[in-house]
Amino acid sequence: MAARIAPDNVRRMHQSLHHFVADAPWDDEVLLDRALDTVLASILQREPVVAWVVDDTGFPKKGQHSVGVARQYCGQVGKQDNCRVAVSLSVTTEKASMPIAFRLYLPETWANDKQRRQKTGVPEQVEFQTKTQIALAQIERARERGVPEGVVLADAGYGNDTQFRSRLSEWKLHYVVGIQSGVTVWKPGEQPLPAPEGKGMGRPRKLLRRDSEHQPVTVKELALALPSAAWKTVAWRQGVKKKLTSRFAAVRVRCAHRDYWRAEPHAEEWLLIEWPKDEAEPAKYWFSTLPAKTPLTELVHLAKHRWIIERDYQELKQELGLGHFEGRGWRGFHHHATLCIAAYGFLVAERTRFSPSARAGQLELRAPKLPARFQPRGSAHSGRAA
Repeated sequence: MAARIAPDNVRRMHQSLHHFVADAPWDDEVLLDRALDTVLASILQREPVVAWVVDDTGFPKKGQHSVGVARQYCGQVGKQDNCRVAVSLSVTTEKASMPIAFRLYLPETWANDKQRRQKTGVPEQVEFQTKTQIALAQIERARERGVPEGVVLADAGYGNDTQFRSRLSEWKLHYVVGIQSGVTVWKPGEQPLPAPEGKGMGRPRKLLRRDSEHQPVTVKELALALPSAAWKTVAWRQGVKKKLTSRFAAVRVRCAHRDYWRAEPHAEEWLLIEWPKDEAEPAKYWFSTLPAKTPLTELVHLAKHRWIIERDYQELKQELGLGHFEGRGWRGFHHHATLCIAAYGFLVAERTRFSPSARAGQLELRAPKLPARFQPRGSAHSGRAA
């Protein structure tokens, strides 16, 4: 890039660009907000916001001195490895999407290490937060900015957290979030036992109860007990060669997580289950607070809509260099990511200018007029040989 911008003084330009990314005191959140304002205006011209997608992405990295690097799960390699992880929030329509918040997850070992924090420039106000806490802060900021709301989508790393789901419900945001097979629920139509009636002495008991004959079950146990008629084959989108389909079932349940410490049972919500026909047991599970009359096809469509973020990160890393940052500092990491996302936002906005079904000659683009004396090179009347 330095060679393209200043071919006569590459070294000086390289130093300037390095300073701009690694050290210059510009606010990455403000720049990302400006990019969002531009991109959102473009994509909303074609279709409304469908979802907000919470996700995290890993960056394999060796050593111990680059900010945030620790041995943790890295999705890019599919196992525990030395890496750093960033949490993001993306806004999506049916066909377009863009990250609107991006924040490095700082492991607790890093957050409590003053020496490493100082060397890598971690701001003093940054404290340890879990990934779900970072995601909730990003969602709260998006709401404050007035970003058009959508259904919140997230994988089981976030959906398993009852507090995460409860906060979304407090904000009146519908969600479709993944959960693990060991999460417990009450069977359809069941709920915990009410508090026992008082005997006239002392403070009345308010907490819900369970007994040996009235217990919740795991979502896997519930799925295995469903009748064959509960399973329906649903297609959710067109794949490369054919439509993507699988078997799904959806039932209304109540979460059972620590409800013995509650005076009221958890609200009823959807439990969506995927059990591919050729698999020995169910493969995936989701909780959803979409309305009770929501069709199964819509539940499946939204649960599977997270794939659009995988496409985003694939392009961001492979085409725009999101994973190429080699610095060690907090500011440089976020500046580099913000510039990559802003560039991606420009591409998203440009794509929305054209209909997916457009064909050559039907785009209605205005070509500049040719000069009056223009002659194609090599033509019979050209003064130059071909």
